[in-house]
Order: sequence, then C-alpha cells, then structure tokens
Amino acid sequence: MPILVITGTGTEVGKTVTTAAVAASALAAGRTVAVLKAAQTGVRADEHGDADEVARLAGAVTTAEVARYPEPLAPATAARRAGLAAVRPQDVAEAAQKLAAGHDLVLVEGAGGLLVRFDETGGTLADVAQLLRAPVLVVASAGLGTLNTTELTARELRGRGVELLGVVIGSWPDSPDLASRCNVADLPEVAGAPLLGSLPSGAGALAPADFRTVAPGWLAPRLDGTWEAEAFRQRTGSGV
Repeated sequence: MPILVITGTGTEVGKTVTTAAVAASALAAGRTVAVLKAAQTGVRADEHGDADEVARLAGAVTTAEVARYPEPLAPATAARRAGLAAVRPQDVAEAAQKLAAGHDLVLVEGAGGLLVRFDETGGTLADVAQLLRAPVLVVASAGLGTLNTTELTARELRGRGVELLGVVIGSWPDSPDLASRCNVADLPEVAGAPLLGSLPSGAGALAPADFRTVAPGWLAPRLDGTWEAEAFRQRTGSGV
C-alpha cells in the first residue's frame, strides 16, 4: 500500500487528525511518509494548512499541496472565485506518484467528502483514487446520521471499483450516546469494510510528543497500530 487516499464522509469529521494518526503510526513502524493535500481551501498563503498540521502532530513527514485557495469553499468554487487554476484529478495523481517514488507511504488527503468537486468538469477525489488504483480510508463521525453518509460513500467507491480499506471514527465522544454506541457495530456493516480505528475527541489538542506516543493505540494493525475493534466494542458497550 504505497499510496492511501483519505476522505471524510463530510467536513469536520476528524479527517486531518486521523491522517496525522496514520502518519504517526507509520513513522513509529519505521516507514517514511509523505502527506499530500489535494486542495487546501480557506487558508491564506502565509498560513499553515492541513498538511502542516499533520506534520506538527505526526513528526518527520514530507508535506505537499497541489493547490491552495483562500476561501473556505469547495475547491472548484474557491478556484473560480479566486481566479486561479482549478485542481485536476490527474494533477493530484501525478503529485502522489512522484512522492511515492521516494517514500514508503503517501497519504493523499482530500477536501471534505469524496465527491467534492475539484474542477469545472466535476473531477473529484474518487477520480484520483481510480487513477492511482489506490485504496481509500473513510473517516466518519460517530453519531446520528453517520450511517447514511458512510454507506453512500462506500457505494460510490464500490461502483467505481475502488477498494475501501476501512472506516475510522474521527472523533469518539467522551460520553457516547446510544446512536454512537450502536454505530460501532453498524458502521462496518453499511460500509462493507472493517472498522479500523477510533480517535478520541480532542486528540488533535494533545502535545505532539504525546500524540505520537498514543496514536498507534487508536488504529488497527492494518494501519500500523494496535487497536482492536472487538475490544473497543466491549469497552464502550457498543452494539447494544
């Protein structure tokens, strides 16, 4: 798995912190890692973006962006409003392939959900994954409504013949409600793919050294971690 595409079921689901956890776990396993942000929006040229945040939390990763736009909008809309060239899926795929030539693992982080438009022709992160023939990791929210968005994302990937590696819960609440606890059992069923981790709420606020130490405990062995889905279900009383 030299390239892994990471998408969310929407915005603010913990995608960037999850990307950082995957990067930190891979680094701890002795792998070299690059993080590619397909399209950074809502950030000025002099501000830190999502890839920078991954590096701050995870450590010694190579970071890159394909494009950056100042307004917090879908990339295609942000590019049009800024009068800048839009990102094409081919651009992202080529950048990822170049990074893969010098790294053990390249994490390609999208913007928002899987079908957020990059350009005027409707290119998306799903197209990037198809071009790269790379698996996709889906970051989902814990609570009510997540089953619908997760299943829609999974169906789109299956329809395109793209491998869904698994699902990670991007922010597990300190006091999970009934829906969140039941979703631990239901998410892998609707996704047709395993649950590969769960990050605690506020994980991104940890000091970087602490984050790097505990990150492998949030992710399954498939992602270089030690987290176990069944133990998590039993510990949280999920699926009841």
